[in-house]
Amino acid sequence: MAGAFHAYDIRGVYGQDFDAAVAYKVGYFIPSLLGAGEVLVGRDCRVSSQEIHDALVRGITDSGADVCDIGLSSTPMVYFATASYGFKASVQITASHNAPEYNGLKVSRENALPVGYDTGLGEIERRIGAGDSTPAAQKRGKVRTMDILDDYLAFMRRFKGDYSNIRIAFDLSNGMANLFAREIFGDAPAYIFDTIDGRFPNHEPNPLVASNREALRHLVLETGADVGVIYDGDADRVMFLDETGRFVPPDLVIALMSEYFIGERGAKSPVVLQEIRSSKAVAEYLEPLGAEVRTWKVGRAFAAPRLREIDGLWGGELAGHYYFKDFFYSDSGLLSSEIVLRIVSALKKKGTGLAAMVDKLIRYRNSGEINFKLEHKKEAMDALRDFFVSQDKPLAGMDFDGYRVEFADWWFNVRPSNTEPYLRFICEARDDELLSLRVAQAKEIIAKFD
Repeated sequence: MAGAFHAYDIRGVYGQDFDAAVAYKVGYFIPSLLGAGEVLVGRDCRVSSQEIHDALVRGITDSGADVCDIGLSSTPMVYFATASYGFKASVQITASHNAPEYNGLKVSRENALPVGYDTGLGEIERRIGAGDSTPAAQKRGKVRTMDILDDYLAFMRRFKGDYSNIRIAFDLSNGMANLFAREIFGDAPAYIFDTIDGRFPNHEPNPLVASNREALRHLVLETGADVGVIYDGDADRVMFLDETGRFVPPDLVIALMSEYFIGERGAKSPVVLQEIRSSKAVAEYLEPLGAEVRTWKVGRAFAAPRLREIDGLWGGELAGHYYFKDFFYSDSGLLSSEIVLRIVSALKKKGTGLAAMVDKLIRYRNSGEINFKLEHKKEAMDALRDFFVSQDKPLAGMDFDGYRVEFADWWFNVRPSNTEPYLRFICEARDDELLSLRVAQAKEIIAKFD
């Protein structure tokens, strides 16, 4: 049962892709792998999280290391505690935005830096696969509990604005955002799915899927809200709807955040990180403001270390993760929403709103990410690249996360998923006609490798 090891985390259907025995071994091997005498452990509300927690903790303590158990937590709360209290290793038990039957483990090391497949998870998988022994240490580790919520809320309130002039609609997705939303934003906003329930009875906790945002869209329109906010299951991701109920493309939020960092805080020449699927509109908007925009791979395992390496001020991903220097170079759904709500409030004071700002940011027609399930991913990627390069003159190209090739009036990215058996394609063009043509051509080429 080692099929749950991926580029960013350990994740899969619990009882099928991994089980308590795997969780135990992960716990056993983490302390020696990361040089940690004590491991911080948090968990989300999924039905299987307690069972995984118990096995994980047994593994850690059997290895001789101690456990600091913070109980129910959002994933960013674990990042906060890891960095703030100086832990060398931490684990959050969560499957993030996946369906209720999924679960997993997100592992971090000192300073809340992510541990991905290439930086430790692969070694744990190797040890498990090799049958490395897990004898209990002569002196088993101890377990202590710690309540970090007050410290976390105090830290996050530093970024809270005055939202009294705007109406806000929240969908808490029955997830971990319920730990903090009312504590930060009060009772004035309209809330739905505002109880913790690891069965996620109202919708899967993935705000990237349009049907999961439908209830929030209705709430925005019914309440006349200026903005809608929806978190995923473990609250490391957040997405937004404008006052018309329209979904705000998450990559454009990277550009939107300049209203706070450059406009409100006056940052000079900030370095901003985007990922390889981001709209060209992001850099086209930010660079005239003096920002230096860098592009990198998809996923926290790559983005968080990269933002730290380039000393970036903020960054983001198409999946709704936003990273901040102010938050230990990590991602936080709460901090992201605090910033965006400050911007919406400021826009309303100027007599405008989020919809008008988004209209200003949208410059291209976008296909959205299209997924293809196929075996011969590399061959399909190469064929796609070679065909389009032969048809048009490329202006720029990247090959560090699949391929991104840019042309005068369009671009595409094709990349293999790091967590699922899919080839992912996204395309952007100046107009609908060109976009439709390029998407149709891509589908025809990829179909040959099905």
